[in-house]
Amino acid sequence: MPHDTFGCLVMTARPKRRGASRRGAVQHSGPAITTPPVGGRYEPLAPHECEALVEHAFEILGTVGMADAPTPLAEALTAAGASRRSDGRLLLPRGLVEAALLRAPSIVELPGRDDDHGLTIGGPGPVHIGTGGAAVQRFDADTGTFRESSLADLHEMMQVLDACPNIHYGLRPLVARDVAPELLDLHTAFALATETRKPTGLSFVGADNVDPVIDLFDMALGAPGAFARRPHAMAVVVHVVPPLRFAPEGYEIMVRAIERGMVIQTCSAGQSGATSPASLAGSLAQGLAEILAGVVMADAIAPGHPCIHAFMPFVSDLRTGAMIGGGGEAAVSSAAAAQLLRHLGLPHAVSAGITDSKVPDAQAGYEKGYTVALAAQAGAEMVQLSVGMLGSIMVASPEALVIDDDMCGAILRSVRGIEISPAVLDLAITEAVVGGDGHYLGHAQTLELMRSEYVYPSLGDRTSVDEWIGAGRPSLLDRASRRVTEILERERDPIVDDDTTAAIRARFGLDAASKAVKR
Repeated sequence: MPHDTFGCLVMTARPKRRGASRRGAVQHSGPAITTPPVGGRYEPLAPHECEALVEHAFEILGTVGMADAPTPLAEALTAAGASRRSDGRLLLPRGLVEAALLRAPSIVELPGRDDDHGLTIGGPGPVHIGTGGAAVQRFDADTGTFRESSLADLHEMMQVLDACPNIHYGLRPLVARDVAPELLDLHTAFALATETRKPTGLSFVGADNVDPVIDLFDMALGAPGAFARRPHAMAVVVHVVPPLRFAPEGYEIMVRAIERGMVIQTCSAGQSGATSPASLAGSLAQGLAEILAGVVMADAIAPGHPCIHAFMPFVSDLRTGAMIGGGGEAAVSSAAAAQLLRHLGLPHAVSAGITDSKVPDAQAGYEKGYTVALAAQAGAEMVQLSVGMLGSIMVASPEALVIDDDMCGAILRSVRGIEISPAVLDLAITEAVVGGDGHYLGHAQTLELMRSEYVYPSLGDRTSVDEWIGAGRPSLLDRASRRVTEILERERDPIVDDDTTAAIRARFGLDAASKAVKR
């Protein structure tokens, strides 16, 4: 997977908490964002099972260890108590790992481009929904065909994301295949900076690209050093190559990103039966060990630096070896991953919403629905790869994005649960209704609760059969296509002014491809 970058934020360490800087905040009007609810009621692992997996993860690091540790990392860890096996693998003793955990912040503040869109990750904190991935194809809803994803598609996806009330952040969902590899990170950063006010994340091809990307963000924010004060884009760093090998290029990216003040999102994405054990328990334990190795890596570079840990226990179809995302195994594994990281007090993300369907159909709906719902109910603080993706995250679709946004509104409502108070359990209201009109439709309490207690779909159809037929039998995809068109054609205040965007294009050599993007 590519290395994605999350913006650097002031985090709270376990002993004391620090708030995120809000200097230079600019207020913008935009769509209302659904308040993230706190999950955690669903626990797929019993307490003793959770402890067993944590213990096994510590045993893996202490006896099997990690291969391919870059020399500076190996030297730092050896000085801290790690040791080498005869085959060169670096063994990480429990005390070393636990010390890094104690220094690891428990809360990360992720600012958006304005105050209304900032997120708090950890605590345990609320459930946030986000995009992510590296799709290489775009589904064309008008023709039902597929083509290589482009820079224009990336800009459109981020515009649509900005207008979705139930999506809280946006990691780059697709690769702009029409952009030269050496300019890919800069073009991605430009799209994120100019199309959405929500927290974002992007990947780095290499460590040398970190500085230019941060410089681009500074220009978009209007001043040198502005990004460090409002780090709205995070760096997701793939720090391991399962099974149990450090990724040297990931280490280099992490070092540079930390130096530039970015929040780091580490990532472990083993695939059961392929790069992690076939048993779900074994896969979870190995993945947790790899996440803990990321905690140790970040601690060796900069103790206490803000980090979010993305635990993505992918699943194989063992008949073919292919990665799948929509199975019940994937759903319960991601929920368990969230439970494990909540147990350890680590700010985290998990994968969910990955469908194996190639189009936004019934299969996509049910696979996305139960995987996102279980992760959210388990209290995942960031549910990643969860919206806008098809075909086992190889295909992106803005129509799927708005459909999934509608779905996530209902899921977040279910996480919020049932609110009980004397005001809603009022005998006087019942007495008045049964002795009066015999229904609650016109009662003041019903009108008061109409918006706060209930969530209404923006795309889901609740008309009668006759009304639906009379409207021409519109499908969900038809409604989603219209919604995407409305978003892309609407008038909106620019996030970055025209003079600044022109200056960015000129400085970083983005003109040719950027001007081909419809703005």
